[in-house]
Amino acid sequence: MTPSPTLRIERSLLRGGVARLAAADEVGRGALCGPVTIGMVVISASTRTAPQGVRDSKLLTPEARARLAPKVMRWAEAWAVGHATSAEIDEFGVIAALRLAGHRALVGLGGAVDHVLLDGNHDYLTPPAQDSLFGTPETSPLAVQGLVGVPPVSTRIKADMTCAAVAAASILAKTARDAIMTELHDDFPEYLWAENKGYSAPAHIDALARLGATVHHRRSWSLPGLSDGLESAS
Repeated sequence: MTPSPTLRIERSLLRGGVARLAAADEVGRGALCGPVTIGMVVISASTRTAPQGVRDSKLLTPEARARLAPKVMRWAEAWAVGHATSAEIDEFGVIAALRLAGHRALVGLGGAVDHVLLDGNHDYLTPPAQDSLFGTPETSPLAVQGLVGVPPVSTRIKADMTCAAVAAASILAKTARDAIMTELHDDFPEYLWAENKGYSAPAHIDALARLGATVHHRRSWSLPGLSDGLESAS
């Protein structure tokens, strides 16, 4: 059995002078449709051990995630989820869309944080120096909400497996995005998004081949099963 994640890494950052730490994880990067989603939770030195059962959302059943999500919300000092749409992914690219979703999550926290711990080995949250994707400093999502820039970022490979706060953020991201895909399923039931959540399951690929892409698909991608003659679903 995979060991349960702990707050060891997070507490080392807090002992190093970070007062409010945001832990973040993303879901939806590899899906064929729907948004990319970033979950964030804020903890401090006074934060208690994470709720029992918290672990990487991919290792949990939907029922377990649904049971744990409200516990995570009560446990964290603050929490937020940010999304970037499939249209934004097509326009800006998936990495920039992740950054946009992350900025929206930061704004949703409702207060400044000193540091962000990201799962993975790439800091998609900090804009490159030459990047003007989100407009001028005065019109970016963070500036509009009175926040100045992105706090320092640390990355850690497999943080969702080892860091309890990142695992908690993954649960919030996964449950939020799954709810969106389940709702979209009602408008496009042939793609079975309530089951596959927009990933490349056989039934999803078969529907793409028969019906084409919907407005929620990432049309800039090479979608499997989609021929040149089937660009959009009715």
